[in-house]
Amino acid sequence: MNIAKVLVFLAVFSISSIMNAQLLQEKGGFTEQDTLRGSITPERAWWDLNYYHLDIEVKPDDKYIAGKNTIRYKVLNSKKVLQVDLQLPLKINKITQDGKMLQFTSNGNAHFVRLKKKQKKGAFNEIIVHYSGHPKEAIRAPWDGGFSWKKDDNGKHFVATSCQGLGASVWWPNKDHMYDEVDSMLISVKVPKGLTNVANGRLRKLDKETNTSHWFVSNPINNYGVNVNIADYVHFGEVYDGEKGPLDMDYWVLRDDLEKAKEQFKDAPKMMAAFEHWFGPYPFYEDSFKLVQVPYLGMEHQSSVTYGNQWKKGYLGKDLSGTGWGLKFDFLLIHESGHEWFANNITYKDIADMWVHEGFTSYSENLFLDYHYGTEASEAYVQGLRANIKNDRPVIGTYNVNAEGSGDMYYKGSNLLHTIRQLVNDDEQWRQILRGLNKDFYHQTVTTAQIENYMADKSGLELQTVFDQYLRTTMIPNFEYKMEANGLQYRYTNVVDGFTMPIRVFVNSKKVWLEPTAEWKTASDYKNAETIEVDSNFYVSTKK
Repeated sequence: MNIAKVLVFLAVFSISSIMNAQLLQEKGGFTEQDTLRGSITPERAWWDLNYYHLDIEVKPDDKYIAGKNTIRYKVLNSKKVLQVDLQLPLKINKITQDGKMLQFTSNGNAHFVRLKKKQKKGAFNEIIVHYSGHPKEAIRAPWDGGFSWKKDDNGKHFVATSCQGLGASVWWPNKDHMYDEVDSMLISVKVPKGLTNVANGRLRKLDKETNTSHWFVSNPINNYGVNVNIADYVHFGEVYDGEKGPLDMDYWVLRDDLEKAKEQFKDAPKMMAAFEHWFGPYPFYEDSFKLVQVPYLGMEHQSSVTYGNQWKKGYLGKDLSGTGWGLKFDFLLIHESGHEWFANNITYKDIADMWVHEGFTSYSENLFLDYHYGTEASEAYVQGLRANIKNDRPVIGTYNVNAEGSGDMYYKGSNLLHTIRQLVNDDEQWRQILRGLNKDFYHQTVTTAQIENYMADKSGLELQTVFDQYLRTTMIPNFEYKMEANGLQYRYTNVVDGFTMPIRVFVNSKKVWLEPTAEWKTASDYKNAETIEVDSNFYVSTKK
């Protein structure tokens, strides 16, 4: 490897490591707080979220927020104690229901509210949580979440939130578990004069006297997808003729970056065309689509996708695949927008299944290439990403303690899906499976098991051991073969018990499907094979 290639590899490896930094911080053990955050506790299970009204004032000069969140819920079972989450150093000032003060006790970030009113099954009730304080400041957003308190080049405040993994309760009180999405939400934010707040959904009202914006989200939204972005923003937009009709696509950027954004965001309608083709209609037409410039790299906030890729192609100007194809598009724009389908439309119930977000969305990058540049470009890109896979620990994490799996969920996840595409061996059927996922799990929270079973059912393939192999172990299947007098012998090693996965090989350049297992098999038709090559689209190793 010459010095130029070494430098490119090191640059890509460094960026890849930074990208997955938070994901690679494996906990040595779990605490009571992990369980309170990551499990469906009895104090969460008895009520179902219906509506939030988050109403706050943000004071950037003081790095301070204050306000309240109205939490409307449906009673599933009559209980008296309700769990609300809010992280220190923020403080709950009071909690009320029907104007009456409620008592609560706190266990770290979990707060247990004792209700006075009888909770009748089927009834809709509300509590109002008043809070204030200096929220955690993000050290290295979006991996280390909280508030980013920055300034633009003109010295004006440039503020944004990000909180995946850490939890939305780092900056606002809520039911901070992914299994229960609120049905709709109003986000009211007062900011200093001369600044604009942009949040999820559509702008319902702007109170110019107080400079308070009211953004309404009419679709279910996950907690970490809620965001506020505050800056000296200017706006431009376009209307995209999508599968469900006209779609408003709005862009909010710093005043000085307007012309750069107009050029860079030409990728946005190209993204929408590719992803509606592969995944089905954009899931939030009612709430529009937005790209919002922020002072960190970017994040998949629902209908308010944040962007900070410095107006460069690739990932901060680098190609994560090392093939050149990664420089054909703005990585952050494409990747974070892809999460509208996988993360925001289809959302994991437990962060242990985070691969459902990141694996499918990493895979969306090469489907973007497939749509606009062809299948060979797509194949080269996804294969190039394999250099970033560490196989350090399983892709699926530990359940019920808010613990994600390995950062390999990105690149290994995308290569798993690309391999399954080969097994399906029918691109239109494969497209319909991807579209079907987004239709049949529309606006739902899911488990890995649901996704696995759906893909196996719709493909007609036996995929359980394939999923077990790639998601639940660090082993990569090794395809072994040798030529003997009686023909081609082959098998898999380094596999889970009962592993079955057909594979496509080229014998004397002729395409052949084999069905290896852990036991040696013989293909007697190929006694005189001169060359044998495994199709590189399958994520396996090979040993002769």
